[in-house]
Amino acid sequence: MNIKSSLRQPRWYKLDNAAKAFPGQNNSSWSNVFRLSATLTEKVNPDLLQQAVELIMPRFPCFDVRMRNGFFWHYLENNPHAAPPVMPDVANPCTRVKMKENKGFLFKVYYYENRVSVDFYHVITDGYGASKFFMTLIAVYLRLTGKDIPNGESVFDINEKPHPGESEDAYLKYAHSNVKGQRIFKNAYHFKGDRLPKHRCCVTTGYMPVDTIKEKARELNITVTEYIASVLVWVMYNIQKEEGKRKNKPVGVQIPVNVRNFFESETLRNFMLCYSFQIDPNMGEYTFPEIAKQLSLYLRYINNEKELQAMMKGNAGVERNLLMRILPSFIKDFAIKMVYVFGGEKSTSALISNVGIIKIPKEMEQYIEKFTFVMGPAMRIGARCGAFSFNGTLALSVSNIYEDNVIQRKIFTEFIKNGIPVKIESNRDAIMGGDR
Repeated sequence: MNIKSSLRQPRWYKLDNAAKAFPGQNNSSWSNVFRLSATLTEKVNPDLLQQAVELIMPRFPCFDVRMRNGFFWHYLENNPHAAPPVMPDVANPCTRVKMKENKGFLFKVYYYENRVSVDFYHVITDGYGASKFFMTLIAVYLRLTGKDIPNGESVFDINEKPHPGESEDAYLKYAHSNVKGQRIFKNAYHFKGDRLPKHRCCVTTGYMPVDTIKEKARELNITVTEYIASVLVWVMYNIQKEEGKRKNKPVGVQIPVNVRNFFESETLRNFMLCYSFQIDPNMGEYTFPEIAKQLSLYLRYINNEKELQAMMKGNAGVERNLLMRILPSFIKDFAIKMVYVFGGEKSTSALISNVGIIKIPKEMEQYIEKFTFVMGPAMRIGARCGAFSFNGTLALSVSNIYEDNVIQRKIFTEFIKNGIPVKIESNRDAIMGGDR
């Protein structure tokens, strides 16, 4: 029985300002997908997990959708199915989104032994919204196994009506600056090597003590995210230097930020922006502390409401442009695809998205061993990294599109050199062996 039918009326949503770019980018080489995983203390019961997914869907209407093609824009409408099917996990995470698969849902739920994973298509949500959905799913599943898990923190009450603000397009709500963000960055260095087959992604996760990373960050007067970002820039800078080219390209890192930290919003849809930072090796030799200091000072300079509003104004300007509004959606998709293929990742060599510490009820913690946050593969970037902190451990997952594992090896070696112990796990053997 479809338990949703009596709980909500038909509804549709415009794509939010960030999501409008993703359908055009979705192709045979790339989809903007990310994954949240929880390793539990007990083996997963797939039947109960399926029940849990169906139970939470009415509470999250902006996830309970499928994407449709309008003449001018794509849009989201309520999905008539109860929930996506729960599936055995695959070795290759964050695979391409195909609209006719998975009953049309834009997220996929997987299980493997003690692990539950959900792959989210960025069209419907960002890391913040996904974490609320995911933690609620895990809590409801644990209740079905007989555990007493209360609501609170990131666990929503599934018997409560959805809040209207959870489905708002917060970008358009706050894009009221008189100027547009126009920071210009040069074409950045990209690692070159033999690529994995399309939509294959090597994920290497390093587990590190949060307190030790915080201590190392404090020594440089920077945050944990800034420390990780500095490591990425330092590693890519040295990899390029080892190539021995006469003239080097800038090395850049991209850092998504949760705009809810500056502008009040309940939205569970996308509400993030990306900061970019670059160094130019042609200006001279860099040290790691120097990179860390410059990155930190730059981020603190631009990390404010005025800069963010200007960035939102610039992004919203494309949507509000009269010519763009009257173009058919298939032409928009083609134009967006060309822009992304030729310039979408041109200014960055690596990316780090840190969801930080997600709060859950104390009663829930004893049933969870670890969480991970995995970014899907890029088109050119050699290191797309996701970080998640839980129970004193930071899990840093490095997604790589190349057969050579030099990037992830050097990243975690750098942490070890700096006195931070790392425990490594990877899907590399399965990916290279061709398992799915």
